[in-house]
Formats: sequence, structure tokens, C-alpha cells
Amino acid sequence: MKPKRAAKYYYLKFLRLQGDPHSLALGVALGLFVGTTPTIPFHSPLIIILAWLLRGNILAALIAAAVISNPLTWLPQYYFAWRVGSWLLPGHLTWHRIHGLLGLLTSCPDFRQSLSLLKQLGLDAAAVMLLGGVLLAIPFACAGYLLSFKFFRALRQKRLEKHILKRNP
Repeated sequence: MKPKRAAKYYYLKFLRLQGDPHSLALGVALGLFVGTTPTIPFHSPLIIILAWLLRGNILAALIAAAVISNPLTWLPQYYFAWRVGSWLLPGHLTWHRIHGLLGLLTSCPDFRQSLSLLKQLGLDAAAVMLLGGVLLAIPFACAGYLLSFKFFRALRQKRLEKHILKRNP
């Protein structure tokens, strides 16, 4: 799908969402937050659980995560998560270790083997990546909440005005 067409597709998806602006915006923020963290195999379950617990809109969260976390954004997200995490926890995850693992991951198509290889990096690497990812995700989630709340509130107001005009021509 071409970027312009994909952007229009997701915009239309957001336009069709129904619900309270706070719930929708919270869903968007949760989706952006989880989508920015380096937890790709667990994005959907994490999003569904968090959105359900915090009463955010699950569909808005899943759409936002798909927008922010896709094959075009994975590499920069993981790179910046590693850079930020390594800056805060120096020496725990070197480029040499990452490079070796990437070579192994690209050669094994099996999900279980991939998880086994990731486990080899250990808790130090997970801490670096998660810390970096969470710190990158916070501004995206905050900005996403504020912008989407304004968007959904304006959309709700527009729908309300349209509904009133239909009833009182």
C-alpha cells in the first residue's frame, strides 16, 4: 500500500470510530505507547489488556499501533530505543551483540526459534531496549492523546451539529 493511500485509509478508519472522545483518545495514546515500545510479538495482547483495564477504546488503540508500528518504522524504533537505553544503561548492549543476533534472526523463520535467540541476549539487553522504548513512547503517547482528543471532540461536535440540523431543518 502506498504511503498516501495508507494515510487516507487510517484517517477514514479514525473518522468512523464511535465513542467518547476521552476513551478514543486514551485508546490512541495506549496504541502509540505500546506500538513504540520494542515488544512486537506482544503488541496486540498488551494493547487489548491495557485498553480494557484503563477503559480506552480497543479498536482506536489497535489502529494507532498499526500506524506507528509497521515494517517501515520497526528499524528506527528499535535503533532509537537501543540508543536511548544504551545511553542510560551503558555497556549492557553493544552493537556487536545486536549485529550477531540480527544475522541469526533473519535466517530463522520459526517464531519459537526467534524467541529462543532473543532470550540469549538476556535481561540486560531487554532492560536497555525496554527502558529506551518506554522513554521514546511517553512523548508519542502524550502528544497522541492531546491531538486525538481535540480531533475526536471536534468530530463529535460536528456530528452533533449535523444531527441537530437534520432534526430541525
